[in-house]
Amino acid sequence: MNFVKQKSTKSREGNYQRRNRQPNPRKRPQAVSLLDPNLFIKKATPLTEVRYEASRTIQDLPIDVNIKANLIAKGYLRPTEIQDKTIEALLNRNDLLGIAQTGTGKTGAFLIPIVHNLMGQKAAFQVLIVVPTRELAVQVEEEFNSIVNGLSMRSLCFIGGTSVGRDIAALRKQAHVVIGTPGRLTDLARQGALRLNNFNTLILDEFDRLLDMGFARDIQYIVKAMTNRQQTILFSATEEKNQQLLIRELLHQPVEVRVSKGKATGDHIEQEIVRLAAGETKMGVLLRMVKDKSFQKVIVFAETKRHVSTVCKALYQSGVRVDEIHGNKSQNYRLRALNDFKSGKIQVLIATDVAARGLDISEVTHVINYQQPRDFDSYIHRIGRTGRAGKGGKAFTFVN
Repeated sequence: MNFVKQKSTKSREGNYQRRNRQPNPRKRPQAVSLLDPNLFIKKATPLTEVRYEASRTIQDLPIDVNIKANLIAKGYLRPTEIQDKTIEALLNRNDLLGIAQTGTGKTGAFLIPIVHNLMGQKAAFQVLIVVPTRELAVQVEEEFNSIVNGLSMRSLCFIGGTSVGRDIAALRKQAHVVIGTPGRLTDLARQGALRLNNFNTLILDEFDRLLDMGFARDIQYIVKAMTNRQQTILFSATEEKNQQLLIRELLHQPVEVRVSKGKATGDHIEQEIVRLAAGETKMGVLLRMVKDKSFQKVIVFAETKRHVSTVCKALYQSGVRVDEIHGNKSQNYRLRALNDFKSGKIQVLIATDVAARGLDISEVTHVINYQQPRDFDSYIHRIGRTGRAGKGGKAFTFVN
């Protein structure tokens, strides 16, 4: 395992503080988890994977040849199941409800037919894509740009943590697709900079997370303002009964495609608890864990921004390649940390629950809950950062 070179404690601390300088938040009482620790213990149930192989290749899809060339250049040979089963419906501009786990190609499922339908059209703010997190918005824009390479199509991405003034200036030039988080999109709309009635297609990606994170009111505002909406597409990993009413209100005679059961579980993830023995410290145990060679790519969750920074600083000073993401970090900082984690430049990412929503980070070997999560839903989404795309993973939770 390769770590950053050791420096004196004084030098390392100075470097850390310079790149992590932030205002001291007021101390708040920590929420106490009331969950039974036994919920965090579970033997992994081997997945009985039924491998889906589309009968057609990318070359066989009824889309523009230039899009095919870009997909093949990205290494795509055949569509995934969700892509294969939704493409005709979306090309025909039907409303659609798609249920599939993260990592199964949902982003490509809606972008590929949308790009095809935009071919030859002038940029005129046709498609609005709403996602729950800043990081996912950036991922969707990157995927869009790779699919439209050389096709003279333009996208805009609007997320919190960036300059509103710069966003307003960007809207002076029209784009085919706008991608964003609900809060920033509604802010721009209320200021009159983003005219939602221009858009005819609405895509709500990670719809379940949008609702879980409290964006229902923003979504309703966007929908009401899109008076020229002709097509609505919902993609989600889970399907909850309490969401059915809103789904029915949003979709008109939709095509429904389900390639998963729509229930989030951690059944395929090995789950254990960690209790401290006499004389042990939580940080000491954590450090011993992440220095084990099997802990190749680790996300550690802490409950507060302060805890995240404290854990990150301690690991950094012990020679671990580590960084952090939470709400006090700028968007550029968060994206840089995520990219470093994805590329393997850092081994451990410390995060608040912001990282448990809507991110598809491959090959995460372990998730560690430094504190018990406040509710079981948060726990399931946290540990779901490992065991992606049908692979196994391990989750550990420190308990009192």
